[in-house]
Amino acid sequence: MATQTPTQTEFGEVSRLKGIAFKYISFGASIVGILALGVLLAYVFWDAFGLESAGTTWYLSYTATLLVPLLAFFVYARTKPDIVAGAFELFSMTLGGVMLTVATVIILSVIASPPVWFAYFLTVVGPTLGLFVYGQYNREATWVGLGMLAAVVLGPVAGTLGLGVLSSLGGMLGAPGVYFLSLVLPAAGLAAFLAHDRLELSKRQSIGIGVGLPVLAIVGVPVVDMVPQIARSVWLIGLVMFGLPVGFAAIDTARHRERWAAFALPAIAVLGFLLGEFIVGALGATEPTPWLTWQYVTSPPAIQASNAREAGLYPAIIGSVFLIVLVSVFTFVFGVGTAIYLEEYAPTSGPFSSVSRIIKVNISNLAGVPSVVYGLLGLGIFVNVEASLGPVTYGGFGVGTVLTAALTLSLLILPIVIISAQEAIRSVPDSLRQASYGMGATRWQTIRNVVLPRSIPGILTGTILALGRAIGEAAPLIMIGVATTKFSPPSGLFSQLTAMPLQIYAWAFQPSPDFRYGVVAAGVVTLLIVMLTMNSVAILVRNKYQQEAH
Repeated sequence: MATQTPTQTEFGEVSRLKGIAFKYISFGASIVGILALGVLLAYVFWDAFGLESAGTTWYLSYTATLLVPLLAFFVYARTKPDIVAGAFELFSMTLGGVMLTVATVIILSVIASPPVWFAYFLTVVGPTLGLFVYGQYNREATWVGLGMLAAVVLGPVAGTLGLGVLSSLGGMLGAPGVYFLSLVLPAAGLAAFLAHDRLELSKRQSIGIGVGLPVLAIVGVPVVDMVPQIARSVWLIGLVMFGLPVGFAAIDTARHRERWAAFALPAIAVLGFLLGEFIVGALGATEPTPWLTWQYVTSPPAIQASNAREAGLYPAIIGSVFLIVLVSVFTFVFGVGTAIYLEEYAPTSGPFSSVSRIIKVNISNLAGVPSVVYGLLGLGIFVNVEASLGPVTYGGFGVGTVLTAALTLSLLILPIVIISAQEAIRSVPDSLRQASYGMGATRWQTIRNVVLPRSIPGILTGTILALGRAIGEAAPLIMIGVATTKFSPPSGLFSQLTAMPLQIYAWAFQPSPDFRYGVVAAGVVTLLIVMLTMNSVAILVRNKYQQEAH
């Protein structure tokens, strides 16, 4: 009974019994929350993959070949953080590479033709990438940032003006030639830079990796030509968009001996799946009838609302990818820029300090405003303002367009990004700033070389959470007139679109139970996969910066 006797300390009366009760209540609440989330996700995945129609033999086969080995790996790796980190890096980079390859093939093959891509590569992407690599090698060149900004701002204008000449040049080269010059060769330079700067390989090894990529692209063409389903353009795009991140993850894992066991995870997943397929086929087991299929993610919605098996999410997936890319660019640039000004440049005394405090208070208040209010704000600013200007466009905004939706969602999450970036910048000790000033550095050099490298992990954490909210929002998009159903993907910034949350919302009200359970569940799983892929890659980047900061 001695443990239950209250004792008097400087913190007041303390009871160990209350502490123990609080500990187990918190533990029980955590378990209930995790189980509730797990049951919800299991229910959605069960419907999306049609697992209720699978036979017992199918379950037993994949349990023996895939589930049990994966569980054994997780049990083995749970107390080994190096193996967990390596496995997470391999998994996230592989999944991110697949998503990036699919998105790039769609954008470059469907939306933007190779000649048009080549024109804007020469005027925007190429100069920006070249300046970035040069700035990493020569950190004393303070003009690199201004040069990249000029390339991003003025490059599209130059590309548009010279589109005819540059696109004709791209047409002469053909699609494989365009992708070899604009994707493979820049990726070779980037691979050599990453191998030397990030992986800390020798210059000879880095140059070998850089030279090996275009050589592999050329040598692989005869092999690819033997497979009619894979075009040369797809091979070059996949080699860069899938091979670069996966190769980086594999080399990074291989150079740490304590992480070698992480390669067991992809080996178990691939070999277990293939072995399970062989056993299921040999035994003639009844397989599930999933709703989430390749046809589902590559087809438009069904023209007839009664035919659920023909439903597809392709236009909504492309619309959401368009949105999240633009939103991430807008919020990161403006959000981090605003946070840097408020924390590093805004006056702390004098008459203008009151203005800064008012701005900070209002930003904190805006973070709690309901999303539908931002939809009204987007409707009033980006839609109605341009409509009042008449037929002469002023920025190209419109009802339900990609740019209007991206700016509206950017307004929604911008306060969250600013607040998280402020907290991350504020957490950098002032002693580091004073030491930098003592070495003769300017304020901008201190921010670039001291403050930002140590605050990037916190900034990325807030940005990840904000983007996860943005990709699942539906109310603001409804307010600005985004279509709930669209049969073609957006073709540019000023074309109309739909997004995954809106298409899922539309399917949820179909009278057919196949829509309300199977098709909707497949849409939710697709949305989760896209969001988790985006978050896992962002978390990986954050962890890299965090390791470098320490």
